[in-house]
Amino acid sequence: MKHLCFFILLCLATLTAQAQHLGLKTNLLYDATASVSLGVEAGLTNPKFTLDVAASYNNWDFANNKKWRHWLLQPELRYWLCEAFNGHFFGVHAMGGQFNFSKVQLPFKMYPQLKDYHYQGEFMGLGVAYGYQWILSDRWGIEATLGAGYLYINYKQYPCAECGEELGAGYKGYWGLTKAGLSILYFIN
Repeated sequence: MKHLCFFILLCLATLTAQAQHLGLKTNLLYDATASVSLGVEAGLTNPKFTLDVAASYNNWDFANNKKWRHWLLQPELRYWLCEAFNGHFFGVHAMGGQFNFSKVQLPFKMYPQLKDYHYQGEFMGLGVAYGYQWILSDRWGIEATLGAGYLYINYKQYPCAECGEELGAGYKGYWGLTKAGLSILYFIN
């Protein structure tokens, strides 16, 4: 986790943002899962590059000891094919965070053991992304993005959300989807 924080600070310290190119955003896909999301994207001195920093947080408890708690921080350096904040872009992102899951059933039968056990831990990773941004007006825009990469997941397993001793600990490597977004942007000039 220290490496991710260092990477973010290094990016922010070495790249100068232009005040007239700044956008605030929320990812509607994350919001739909009861995860609060907020992002900031800043234009850099090179007009083809922006720095996007997105965060997501979920601390809610659901019925029957179901938990989907997590926080996520995901900085991304973007290269725009035409101009910043308009059209196609490619990105390189890092990500990190912590999770606390219990009685969760993921789509496509991914990690079916999440349905029967309680897991806590942290993750970090890297990925690449492609996206497209539409300008709706001087102040508003919509963005769609999809990314893939690698996550290193360190976890502890418990029999249930409210009881029991630790059953085990370990790590997993995950290759696959690391980012999905449909975001609404508000531009600050």
